[in-house]
Amino acid sequence: SLNKMNCITRLSASCLKKSKMQQRYQCSRRPAVPLGSRILTDPLKVFEHNMWDHMQWSQEEEEYAKEKAAENSLVKVQREDQDKYEREAKILPEKRREELKAEGSSEHAKISSTNSSSHKNSMFEKGTKNWKKMYEGCSTSVQGCIGNENQAISFNDNPQSKHSGEELCSLESFPGSDATYRILEVGCGAGNSVFPILKVLCNTPGTFLYCCDFASGAVELVKSHSSYNSAWCCAFVHDVCDDALPYPFPDETLDVILLVFVLSTIHPDRMQGVLNRLAKLLKPGGMLLFRDYGRYDTAQLRFKKGCCLSENFYVRGDGTRVYFFTKDEVWNMFNLAGLTEVQNLVDRRLQVNRKKKVKMQRVWIQSKFQKPLLQSPNNPAETTEMYP
Repeated sequence: SLNKMNCITRLSASCLKKSKMQQRYQCSRRPAVPLGSRILTDPLKVFEHNMWDHMQWSQEEEEYAKEKAAENSLVKVQREDQDKYEREAKILPEKRREELKAEGSSEHAKISSTNSSSHKNSMFEKGTKNWKKMYEGCSTSVQGCIGNENQAISFNDNPQSKHSGEELCSLESFPGSDATYRILEVGCGAGNSVFPILKVLCNTPGTFLYCCDFASGAVELVKSHSSYNSAWCCAFVHDVCDDALPYPFPDETLDVILLVFVLSTIHPDRMQGVLNRLAKLLKPGGMLLFRDYGRYDTAQLRFKKGCCLSENFYVRGDGTRVYFFTKDEVWNMFNLAGLTEVQNLVDRRLQVNRKKKVKMQRVWIQSKFQKPLLQSPNNPAETTEMYP
């Protein structure tokens, strides 16, 4: 059946219910897949909620953002310091990265300050729901890995996945070699996304989760967690910028790759190489799910002079770096990596600190790119059906 592919089409075509909105406060062209349904129609009610979806910037706001970015880019970091940051490049500290993932994926992210412990516990409890919201509209299997708690989930109805799994099992054994559906999270941190996914996988035969991080300490935290089990998960230290560093599994092994708030931490000159390598890990028909900073996000506009490394690329006070993307840049990079667009949109939201009466324009890029299906050996113009 074509259930999986049809699921993508049906869910991608569903939009928010039509209603009359003021042009100033709502995008005139809604994204193919709704990211949220809290629409600001009355500016007097802006402080009633922490987050508003599908914001349309005015021309004045657009101009202000461009001016602020141009202003904080005038003074560049000294060349010797740039080289130092590259040599000592640090992937985002796991605590901060998990905050960003929750911030970027939660429909109603809380801005009020909380202590670190309670914040992490809250994120863990909401993790499954947040992943579902972030990537609603994927195939049934992908929805399963991100926590669709309202339907039965099957990871084993992909004939190509089964076939590939059988072929791999005939090769040298590797972690997850017996699985028929495999997922990789790049930049897993301490596992605040890993364990909600594992909650689903541990009850789903034939599935396996890989997760990696630049920081060995973060990986050790994942492995020491009570929910970690090598029967359905493999956590490992990995530098995605090192092309010579092998992964603990062969190419064309993965069905899904999660790349969330990771690519922006990498030097722009190395991003394409990272994506090219990740694309090789996907099976034909496999999906790469991406979310990261968008151009002119509040975080970009807040940088002071002297923090800019290069155009739209900055260094924070803790030495970590961050790039701010446009969706065209994202499309170009993924296209060069041999992946095709399933979804690529700008997620504009208004984040509100109700206590301080502060408004922040947030911009994220959210995308799904797929590895093309296998070509027919007899006719390269034809593709092999993945879902008969």
